[in-house]
Amino acid sequence: MKFRKKPIVIEAYQTPIEMTIQTLEGPLRAAPGDWIITGIRGEQYPCKPDVFEKTYEPVED
Repeated sequence: MKFRKKPIVIEAYQTPIEMTIQTLEGPLRAAPGDWIITGIRGEQYPCKPDVFEKTYEPVED
């Protein structure tokens, strides 16, 4: 089976520094340039720039 993500709006920012993000699965390291995403339940997780670009697009406020 194939699935498509539902269209939801997330908040995200690019980190300029290396940092550790506390995720639901435990701590994950984010490198400079990674996107830090805040999910629909307020959880945060890092995302590599190439994956972010393929998965998300800007929305108008």
